Amino acid sequence: MLSLSLPIEKLRLVGPSMASRLKRLGIFDVYDLIYYFPFRYDDFSHLKKINELQVGDIATVRGKIELLDNRRSPRKKMILTECFLSDETGSIKAIWFGQPYILKVLKNGDEVYFSGKVTGNLLELFFQNPTYEKVTGDTTHTARLVPIYPLTEGITQKQIRFLIKQALAGVSQIKEWLPEPFKKDYHLTELQDALYAIHFPKDASDLGQSQNRLKFDELLKLHLQNYLLKKDLDNSVASPIKFDEGKTKAIVANLGFALTGAQRKAAWQVLLDMAKAKPMNRLLEGDVGSGKTAVAAIALANAALNNVQSAFLAPTEILASQHFLSLKEILKPLDLNVAILTAKKSGVFNTGDEAPSAITKAKLLKSMTLGEIQVVVGTHALIQEKVAFGNLGLVVIDEQHRFGVEQRKAMREKSSPARPERSRGAGNPKTTPHLLSMTATPIPRTLALTLYGDLDLSVLDELPPNRKKPITQLVAPTGREKAYEFILGKVKEGRQIFVVCPLIEESDKLGVKAATEEYQKLSEEIFPQLAIGLLHGRMNIKQKEKVMNDFTSGKIDILAATPVVEVGVNVPNASVILIESAERFGLAQLHQLRGRVNRAHHQSYCFIFTENNSARLKLLVDCFDGFKLAEEDLRARGSGNLTGNEQSGFFWQLRIASLSDVKLIEETKKASQELVENYPETLKQLDLTNNIHPE
Repeated sequence: MLSLSLPIEKLRLVGPSMASRLKRLGIFDVYDLIYYFPFRYDDFSHLKKINELQVGDIATVRGKIELLDNRRSPRKKMILTECFLSDETGSIKAIWFGQPYILKVLKNGDEVYFSGKVTGNLLELFFQNPTYEKVTGDTTHTARLVPIYPLTEGITQKQIRFLIKQALAGVSQIKEWLPEPFKKDYHLTELQDALYAIHFPKDASDLGQSQNRLKFDELLKLHLQNYLLKKDLDNSVASPIKFDEGKTKAIVANLGFALTGAQRKAAWQVLLDMAKAKPMNRLLEGDVGSGKTAVAAIALANAALNNVQSAFLAPTEILASQHFLSLKEILKPLDLNVAILTAKKSGVFNTGDEAPSAITKAKLLKSMTLGEIQVVVGTHALIQEKVAFGNLGLVVIDEQHRFGVEQRKAMREKSSPARPERSRGAGNPKTTPHLLSMTATPIPRTLALTLYGDLDLSVLDELPPNRKKPITQLVAPTGREKAYEFILGKVKEGRQIFVVCPLIEESDKLGVKAATEEYQKLSEEIFPQLAIGLLHGRMNIKQKEKVMNDFTSGKIDILAATPVVEVGVNVPNASVILIESAERFGLAQLHQLRGRVNRAHHQSYCFIFTENNSARLKLLVDCFDGFKLAEEDLRARGSGNLTGNEQSGFFWQLRIASLSDVKLIEETKKASQELVENYPETLKQLDLTNNIHPE
């Protein structure tokens, strides 16, 4: 029996390089493998006789291999592997490209399954690169609903299926946590059965039951987390942060623009919350470009004026750097020390100085502990155990869905002072800092209130008055040249351009390849006279920062990128974004990408390149309301994901449920209340902070 905590290095056929690749996918042990779910399935369950096959069929056939051999292709200088598969009704040819090792796996006379798409014509049918598997009993890769997983470079679908099948030997150790009467009331299958069937379902019905159970579990746990967090906060005390009207007006005047009505309302809600002895727990939800940072700055300023420290948590180093630069400018009217702390950098800036000062991490950490730094901007580095604050009274989390419950909890527990004898407000060890979470993901209000039962909600639903709506156009393949001419004209005017390539759901390698190929095409064929840059998620932080600094400073005219630019990247001089293969994106994600070039007073443009001129995409041409587009996504995309985190990412900590499961979200909200009222022992035994191995 496999231990759930067994490291992946201990599994068969997992060496150091394979282990490294699996860890890139977030897989460290057997438990992680079991909970690494497919994103779709190939239906190879339809077993056909060879004489029943037709061009275009997705099918599985069973037969014996004949005439298996390798030969070299004269045109492509590639090894072709060919064979015939025969049953009692006939034979069909199979061809594999660049896979000569197949001769070591298959032999003439082997009885096998071939699964794939039938191609050819009336004279000859054949399989091209079919999946194959010897007939030995239970199948894994053929003759069934076959799971397809997100991959990374160096891992194949067959390898990940083989490893998950090994890991499922430990599924019996994952204990059922829901009471039997409760499961019966909600028609839920057993947890162990669901975990096996999500990977290797017997049929469509089996798959549906497993998906329902696992989605139900995830959403139920989310509601229970909200309940426990709210209960915990109801029993917590915060230090009141008083509103300083005069200094706040100075901060607002320094913004360089007038606050919108929505910003004023949200800022006032935040200030009222912070004035209470109960910890604020508010979500600030704002469309792209709606000014969330300005609202956060008002909160940070008032915290500093009350002699308490603030932490501003961002999901990436690029975003943390941008917030650091923005906040040091906004907070200039006050005499504050604003610092940045990430895995790669540390620095401090007094708002009365002209430039940031370099500082060692050790010295910065000491200054934070002594309460000498009023505002610290950082990444996950702020969550580290060695990071402490002398007087933490406010935590701001940007793109909060990128942080787990445990990480948010860890930040709130950093309020204990280094010197207990200090009693300056939030320095009291028993106090909890106020929390302001922010997101640009446009979640419909009713859904946000259901999902976030523990949070109060503020919505920024209007843009600054001088902000022009981006002109959006759908571009068919025939319109490329005209779009390129327009882009060249804008560069000559001094503007900059984003070109975004989609990530390919099945593999991050393919997404990087797409962006790299686009970069080469732009720099060598289309715009050889311009400076072209490349940005993707596989670059290290130094490479990313150099590219972004070059783009921000104007050294790069056109930046080809994966959707890593979607969240937070702010280059006001960029006025045009070109999005390739737009049909691969959700409406909400396209809207967020469009927001990258709607950051200044000049007119911005969004070209949506697509071969599918659908009604869904046409909505973007006239609609600029992220909340309306999000609601349309919920209606139209089925199991689509609104956050679009690398397109295949999950919503918050969810692995399988999504925002589109509206009825299930409501049902599990009701179920969570029933569980709390009728099964309190279940709640006591459940660890909801993260995925604990329940051994």
